[in-house]
Amino acid sequence: MQRFEPGQTAVRRDVFRGRVWSAQALRVVQDDQNALVVACRPGAESMAATTFIESMLSGDDLVRKQALPNLAAGRWQLDRWIWRNTVLLLWNPPETYFSVNMFYNPTDSHHMLNWYVNFQRPLERTKIGFDTFDLLVDLVVAPDLSSWRWKDEDEYAQGRRLGVVDDTDHKAVQQAREQVLAMIEQRQGPFALNSGWTKWRSEPSWPTPILPLDHLTVNPASCYDRAVSPGQDAKSS
Repeated sequence: MQRFEPGQTAVRRDVFRGRVWSAQALRVVQDDQNALVVACRPGAESMAATTFIESMLSGDDLVRKQALPNLAAGRWQLDRWIWRNTVLLLWNPPETYFSVNMFYNPTDSHHMLNWYVNFQRPLERTKIGFDTFDLLVDLVVAPDLSSWRWKDEDEYAQGRRLGVVDDTDHKAVQQAREQVLAMIEQRQGPFALNSGWTKWRSEPSWPTPILPLDHLTVNPASCYDRAVSPGQDAKSS
């Protein structure tokens, strides 16, 4: 398996039915058998659905809610987006249906704002980084692990109805939810008291990452190049 070196650019992409749904340029912090860890600061380049960008700029929730129907119908468009407001660190373990994300204040204090567990398909490494697909539901956790709350469960239910989250993914997410809660309660993985992630600082000498020219090119052999008709996998939750 190809490993990335600290400081390299790695592109995280959400790929759905053979097309890129999002692409984010990140810097590699470490890459070993436990996890691929990547990060970015404000200014990092990405591509995002135009509905996401419009809703972020306008605060219009109706625009945000159109994103899933567009995704299911395969009619989304992408535009350039620049990461802002926070420093982001992503701890991506292999062969799991989740990643553990950490948000930090971008000022010199750099204190952790919260943990954010993103449920997603297992990573598939590419020559420019790694591909996955966001499965909509998330877990927001307090910095001291004292509390947590589920986020976007309504979107997850809608994704099930529209066939964006199929039966295989749904079963895996249910198992991953239990796995993550056990990790938090038992203080394992990045949540371990001696992991050091709550005190992590981004490397100021690393330049802002930018997307490579081929960031929208998907390998036809990718496991995420699934030619599935909209609604084909739709099941009730």
